[in-house]
Formats: sequence, C-alpha cells, structure tokens
Amino acid sequence: MGEGSCSDYTGIIPVLNEAETLPIVLTELVENGIPRDRVLIVDGNSSDGSREIAESRGFRVILQEGKGKAMAVKTGVENAGSECIVFMDGDYTYPARHIHDLLKQLENGYDLVIGSRVYLEKGSQSTLFKLGNKAFSLFFRVLFGVKLSDVLSGMYPARRKLLREVGFELTGFSVEAEIVAHAASTGFRVTEVPIGYRRRVGRKKLGVRHGFKIALNIVRLTWRYSPVFFILALGALMLIPGLYLDMFVLYRWLFYGVVHHVRALAGITLSGLGALWSILAVLTLYFKRFEIRVLRALRDLEKKVGSEAWQASRGNVAINRNSY
Repeated sequence: MGEGSCSDYTGIIPVLNEAETLPIVLTELVENGIPRDRVLIVDGNSSDGSREIAESRGFRVILQEGKGKAMAVKTGVENAGSECIVFMDGDYTYPARHIHDLLKQLENGYDLVIGSRVYLEKGSQSTLFKLGNKAFSLFFRVLFGVKLSDVLSGMYPARRKLLREVGFELTGFSVEAEIVAHAASTGFRVTEVPIGYRRRVGRKKLGVRHGFKIALNIVRLTWRYSPVFFILALGALMLIPGLYLDMFVLYRWLFYGVVHHVRALAGITLSGLGALWSILAVLTLYFKRFEIRVLRALRDLEKKVGSEAWQASRGNVAINRNSY
C-alpha cells in the first residue's frame, strides 16, 4: 500500500466529562460510515460516565496519561496503530461528515489538513472568539509562513510520522498550535479544508483566560522553532523609543530652537540599532523559509526513493513466483 493511502486510519476523540454530547457524536460517526473499530476515545478520567457510555456503544476507550488536552492527544497518538490519524472534539461542535473529505487531502500528498471553521452555526462563536482566532492565524502566517485561517481548529487529520515528532510541550488547548507550528517549521505539507461548526451543547470549556494562555504559548513556539527571529524581533523594538526621541528632538529644535544633544544621540543610536535588527529579523525569516523548502525537497526525494524501492520489491516477488 502506498504512503499516500489513508484507507487504514484512526479517529481520536479526546473526552473529559462529555456525557451529554458523546452519545450524539458517536451515533453521528456511525451514521457517516466511520466503523467503531477505527475510533479511539481518550478519556481524561471523566467523572460523569463518559467512558462507560462509549464502551457500552462498542467503542474502544483508553485513559489518558497526565492531564489536559495535549496529553490526551499524545496518548492517542501513542496508542493508534494507523499511519493516518484524524482528531475531533467530543462536544458535537464538529460535524463527522467532514472526516472523509479531510482524509482525502492526506491522500493528495499533504501531511496535515486543518478543518477551517468557515460555515458557522448561529451562536457557535462569539465576536471576541472570532477576532481572537483571526489574530492568532495572522500571527502564525507572519511567524511560520503558513497561510491558514484557523490554526486552532480541533478537527484535523495528520500523518503519524509528523505527530511522532511533536514534543507536546504545551498544555491544554494550545496543542493544535504546537502541531501546526511543528509541521510548518519542519517542511511538512499543510493545507486546510472549509468545514462547518456548530454551537456547543452544554457549558463551554474555552474562555478568555485560555485565549491569553494560547497567545503566550504561541510566543513560546516562536522561541522553540525560530529563536533567532525571536531575539531579533525583540531587538527591533528599540526602533520605537528611538523614533520617539528623534521626533521629540526634531520638534524642539524646529519650533523652540532648543537642542538636546544627549537625547538626539540616544534616539539616533536606538533607531539605528532597531532598524538593523529589523532587517536581520526579515532576513532570518527568509532563511527559515529556505530551510523549510530544503526539508520538503528532501522528504519528497525520500518518498520517491522509498516508492521506487517498494515497486522494485514487488517486482522481485513477482519474478520469484514465476520462477517456480
């Protein structure tokens, strides 16, 4: 079977106290042609009977290691034997009908496919949530060069080889951002497919405080995957006070005839250093893009060599059979 095929896949659903929605989600999976033996429920030690509900309906359930969604995803990856793994939440927000369309994009050569929440049910996302999601996606586009509109989507299939490389260093709901950052920074192919998104049944688990934590974690990801750019970007901030001092000195000299030698020297120094670090930061981004292209080319070459070797081995088997 070729590497592009996803006929053998595993659907992983992290669950924590989703007894109210889990029966609906599991029923919808079966109705959309997802076999029970292809689904793995990763339970975060629910206290509302979520595990028992899934088991009573014939689904495999395992307890996650540690706490938080990131550890649930990691536990699922370690216990899934398939080369293609698709994730979705157990809160009924993500329609199961999109699973096959997402997996099809893996077969088209991508390593990670984000289900971009485009078709929103009324009341599914607040205005603040929409603005925050757009801000995170724009931040990602600048830092990691990946043009995605929904980097925090909880519905996405990925190849096992990619997921095994992720360190899962971040906790909670930042796990999707870490997976996308790793894929985009190490040459894996990433795309997105528009999907629907429904209003959550029951109480929401994601609040404003989680948004601030995700923003902080994205900064941590920048340090993790592009530390040189991070340092240079911090240095570029010197341009702001430098320009302020320059304008202040110029204003005082033009309108009042007062010369501030020390402030002028400080402003010129800060502006010059800030401009220099800004240029270096931009160059660093270009070098990072070049590195990604090289890694992608090497993976394509490895895939081509592996495919040729596999075809050659099949040919040898056929020759050996004909010799008898």
